[in-house]
Amino acid sequence: MRLGIDLGGTKIEIAALADDGRELLRRRVATPQGDYPATLQAIAGLVTDAEIELGRRGSVGIGIPGAESLVDGRIKNANSTCLIGQPLRADLQHLLQREIRLANDANCFALSEAIDGAGRGAACVFGVILGTGVGGGIVIDGRVLVGANAIAGEWGHNPLPADPADPLPPQRCYCGRDGCNETWLSGPGLAADHQRHTGIALTAADIAQQAAAGDAASAATLDRHARRLGRALAGVINLLDPDVVVLGGGLSQMAQLYEKLPGYCRPHVFSDDLRTRILPPAHGDSSGVRGAAWLWN
Repeated sequence: MRLGIDLGGTKIEIAALADDGRELLRRRVATPQGDYPATLQAIAGLVTDAEIELGRRGSVGIGIPGAESLVDGRIKNANSTCLIGQPLRADLQHLLQREIRLANDANCFALSEAIDGAGRGAACVFGVILGTGVGGGIVIDGRVLVGANAIAGEWGHNPLPADPADPLPPQRCYCGRDGCNETWLSGPGLAADHQRHTGIALTAADIAQQAAAGDAASAATLDRHARRLGRALAGVINLLDPDVVVLGGGLSQMAQLYEKLPGYCRPHVFSDDLRTRILPPAHGDSSGVRGAAWLWN
């Protein structure tokens, strides 16, 4: 039995998979905000409860919103900032008394969708996280590409490509840089853009709901977001040329993205045709928890 855990900014989710990929259990709890010790205990509690319920012990893989430093094994580049500088793997191995496999959450998402999801059978899959933050993962021939610096796929902290028709004010990212893709393409980034244009504070989900109900200002916000996402993804396609791009995270549920993105990417792609497929995840917006379990594949 494989246990996968997705450590997100707002929730921690666990799934148990049988060897054939059948889901045996799925549970989630709220993420303790800014509290590293409580986060450790929440993860350990999910594992313990799942093993008691299923009556067996499992391997544990964890997807995190960041990466392990290759220098000292501590967490870096995490938008859940209480994880930064912490020896997460070592602490969890001590708590759970077993080896833990740990990977970036976007890598886990991409692995899940490449193995038995929307990218199944594709040679190169780019998995995108569009949620509290923006991340990416690359799977080539069924294997996650980690990279020499453990940052492969981290397009969220590239600058959003400029467009004279869309002048943007400087936006400081938590990473210390200005204008990262994450500041514009994440759920909070979309909400902030809507408030700048309308003076109204809404969540990304509320904006999508109001757009569906015919609100023109909300529809305009979603279109600005889709256009920005299109030119940002075009840069990834020019570099990586993936067969499939799979969108994950909360914003991946917005159906209009799949209608608009090919047209918004195409003018920025260095090709006479765009054959990369942009698809929703086969396993839903929390597919990454399955990928965390597949770290033991």
